[in-house]
Amino acid sequence: MGAMVRTPLTPEERERGERLGRLLREARGDRSMTEVAARAGISPETLRKIETGRAPTPAFFTVAALVGVLGLSMDELAGRCAPSAPDVPGASAAA
Repeated sequence: MGAMVRTPLTPEERERGERLGRLLREARGDRSMTEVAARAGISPETLRKIETGRAPTPAFFTVAALVGVLGLSMDELAGRCAPSAPDVPGASAAA
């Protein structure tokens, strides 16, 4: 219908988005989505989409703001979301 045409995501982009979302979700811990989103200057809906992997390529400044609020570093995030990260199911649970 009148939907915006988006370029389909590659499997790598989808995978990276899911990893990013998982990492941010873990870092958020028991803080509410609303609180973290407000402190990062984004809407709770945007944070929800990123955490669930439905916004797999968020804007750099959005990610930078979230990383700051959650006490992560961009290096840590990049390292853990990079395509080269070993993709062993359950590997992160053992860490």
